[in-house]
Amino acid sequence: MVFLNYNNFITGGSVNQIAKKLSVRHKNNKFLYYAISFARQIFPRIIFKSRLKLKLSAIKDFDADYIRKRVDYYNKLEKNVDLSDAVSTLRYFKMKKKNKTYFFDSYEYTRYFDSFLKMDYKFGDVTFVPDEPAIVKSRPINGDNSNSVLLNLDKIRHFTFINDRKDFRKKKDMLVSRNYVRQPHRLKFLEMYIDHPMCNIGKINKNDGHEDLLREIMTFDEQLEYKFILCLEGHDVASNLKWVMSSQSLAVMPVPKYETWFMEGKLIPNHHYMLIKEDYSDLEERMVYYMTHTDEALEIIRNAHQYIENFKNKRREDLISLLVLEKYFSRTNQI
Repeated sequence: MVFLNYNNFITGGSVNQIAKKLSVRHKNNKFLYYAISFARQIFPRIIFKSRLKLKLSAIKDFDADYIRKRVDYYNKLEKNVDLSDAVSTLRYFKMKKKNKTYFFDSYEYTRYFDSFLKMDYKFGDVTFVPDEPAIVKSRPINGDNSNSVLLNLDKIRHFTFINDRKDFRKKKDMLVSRNYVRQPHRLKFLEMYIDHPMCNIGKINKNDGHEDLLREIMTFDEQLEYKFILCLEGHDVASNLKWVMSSQSLAVMPVPKYETWFMEGKLIPNHHYMLIKEDYSDLEERMVYYMTHTDEALEIIRNAHQYIENFKNKRREDLISLLVLEKYFSRTNQI
């Protein structure tokens, strides 16, 4: 009993809430991810460098045109440019206490390249375009974003796909959302719809005000009981968008402003997700429309699933990642 009370003290929640926080159902296996990532550090780079040509030759096994389009989308560098002297080489690209997953996900592919090559990188939720070409997880969709070269970073958190077996038509005619709410636009949405009868929404972060908007944590399975799941961007992209689009529920959001390896800028409103206005004013109207036009809702879900399939071939994703880096080193006059 003392153990449970101690946990309640630490988390400020019930035993049930603790269990929900620790739930790993529908989530990526973190233990396996870290075990594999640390194991990669053991082997000398020369082993992987010798295999690069073989890895890249796998393009013959796929649709080369599709792969090139993906590579050119992630890496939009068209002209060659020299990196500044401030940029260090891969020899000094080491794991640090902060942003471990970003390092692991980068190293998975950089280990195939010579250690004397220089690579700039910006880890974290990047919402700006760097002054010179850099590897990033996220970038603004609009404007010239060519200096932002995308790799699939922090994928243990962001790239989660699920198997939802509950038919959309049997789900609750409501919108659900449980998020950390620190941004004004997320706060605005909660304040507009927290008491709306068609919404079960709330924030889960405590001790930062707005306690009236606080609600209990919900597991993925609990959220999958609802027809509509909110996917509002946070600091950059909406981290739940991938698993929602792989479900039998509709992802609900305005047109995205940022994108990652998931190519959010390629998503088509009311084709891959349910579009709402930037000011959120038409939420109820759009929900009612798809509740009464079920066939259209099911078509969006099918389209979303088809889009998700683009990212499920690990061998092809690895190839695209290596080609993105190869183009980066080539465009920066290094190979």
